[in-house]
Amino acid sequence: MGLFDGLLGHGSKVDPNELRKRLDGVLIDGEEANLAYKVIRDFFVFTQWRLILVDIQGITGSKVDYLSIPYKAITRFSVETAGTFDLDTELKVWVSGTSTPISKTLKKGTDVRGIQRTLATGIFG
Repeated sequence: MGLFDGLLGHGSKVDPNELRKRLDGVLIDGEEANLAYKVIRDFFVFTQWRLILVDIQGITGSKVDYLSIPYKAITRFSVETAGTFDLDTELKVWVSGTSTPISKTLKKGTDVRGIQRTLATGIFG
């Protein structure tokens, strides 16, 4: 199901070696990646201070866009768990100044409580 999930846009955990490579020079001193999920080639990372969306572009993947969203800019978020027939987990994040949420679909079994806890700690903690 891994490749099939990736083609459907369902997120899966990121390989730690790939994550270190992609975030080299992006994280600041003392910042650590707490959670990361991959959607096809792109991925998103939760640190203790921000959410980083990594958009890998082009055929070779050499062009990369890093969107950094500090937790203080997140106005609300929604985490929807998978159900019996709906196998997807969804994450929606609203950022200050935008009306449309950033939306990510994850596969069943994703640590939604961990995502919720990470966002809540970043925003409220």
